[in-house]
Amino acid sequence: MAISSEFMAHLESGTTSVCRCWQVVRRDGVTFGFTDHDDTVAFDGQVFLASEGMSARALDQTTGLAVDNSEALGLLSDVSVREDDILAGLFDGAAVLAWLVNWADPEQRVLQFRGTMGEIHRSGAAFRAELRGLTEALNQPQGRVYQAPCAAILGDALCRFDLGAAGYLERRPVEAVEKRKFFRFALMDGFDDRWFERGRLIVETGKAKGIVAVIKNDRLTAKGRTLELWEALRLDIVPGDIVRLEAGCDKRVDTCRLKFNNIINFRGFPDVPGEDWLMSYPKVGDDNSGGSRTPGSVLPGGA
Repeated sequence: MAISSEFMAHLESGTTSVCRCWQVVRRDGVTFGFTDHDDTVAFDGQVFLASEGMSARALDQTTGLAVDNSEALGLLSDVSVREDDILAGLFDGAAVLAWLVNWADPEQRVLQFRGTMGEIHRSGAAFRAELRGLTEALNQPQGRVYQAPCAAILGDALCRFDLGAAGYLERRPVEAVEKRKFFRFALMDGFDDRWFERGRLIVETGKAKGIVAVIKNDRLTAKGRTLELWEALRLDIVPGDIVRLEAGCDKRVDTCRLKFNNIINFRGFPDVPGEDWLMSYPKVGDDNSGGSRTPGSVLPGGA
């Protein structure tokens, strides 16, 4: 956003009335506005509250592809950034915009930063959040890796499997929970042992609403079903809260073909030679023809 000539003239006047304003948009769509001015500022339909909700340190910007960095500081309160929301991960990856604003005439402003919230640290009644610029996305790994397991995430744009399909999703109230990590249910018809293993548990109601956890173990016994999470939920969950259980995938080609019937979208290379094959040598009695490693395949010409 280019700075206007009026705002530039105001900054060069030597006597300014400027403040900083921040807009935070969580992934669930909830929006917050904060300012370091001593009064409320409003523009573009957003009200920026004069509170201890958030303030920021100096912004480190470059003209190249290096990531713009800053930090946001604030106090935890029920009217702005709540500790429970941070624990639930609702602010993870939240979009952040920061302006330098003439509070006497908010139409005079310039956008100084656009990015996302990174790592968040809590200390007592305060928090400190890393702010990452848009070029942070360039730090992500690109391309594909030649590996036997599937590289896609179940249900994503590469996998294309519909997790809402009948038989792959179960939504029900919590019956018994221990240490926020172990969930016990009565028998679930239509779901085999370990069906939800490596799948997701998503809390849809209650204090822990919005938390997503990965299922470590799923055991079916004569008394019912027990699910164990890899990590205990960060907020309390009680019987009656609704959870969504999604089928899990271990990334193997047989699982993709037999459990999900989605082999056409398998994103692995199950026949790539491993280290044991690369170090092997011909032995009497082995198939040393150099043909396909896939069992049951036929070489060209009927060999």
